[in-house]
Amino acid sequence: MENTQSIWQIAAILIARLIFAAVFLMAVSFKFMDMSATAGYIAAVGFPFPLFLAWCAAILEVLLVLAFLTGAFFTPAAFVAAVYVIFLGFSFHGPAHWAGNQAEFGFFIDHFTFLAGLFFAAVHGPGNVLAVKLGRPGLA
Repeated sequence: MENTQSIWQIAAILIARLIFAAVFLMAVSFKFMDMSATAGYIAAVGFPFPLFLAWCAAILEVLLVLAFLTGAFFTPAAFVAAVYVIFLGFSFHGPAHWAGNQAEFGFFIDHFTFLAGLFFAAVHGPGNVLAVKLGRPGLA
């Protein structure tokens, strides 16, 4: 059975993929512009080896951008991104940060909205247009 998509579905999927890619591209751009500031932010929440972790985050974010733009390994990438986003939400904006700055609660909640979109994307895949079909069998 062929899975056809309307022009509106195709457009929505492509726009969503571009938004996911743009968010991670912005994040990695800030890291590359000042890796030491990113490392300082990581150190401020108590993680060891902050510069190493900053580089790991940058590499992961580049890979996520590529996956969202190309559709390659899309479903696993969306799941990895979901885990990463929720980890960031709890680590950098979680309950321990709310007393010092009430805006942190809003930042924390925003991660769950992004998480929902990533789960939806992981389940539905990259669409049938402009998507390289790489990954394990059965996964886009």
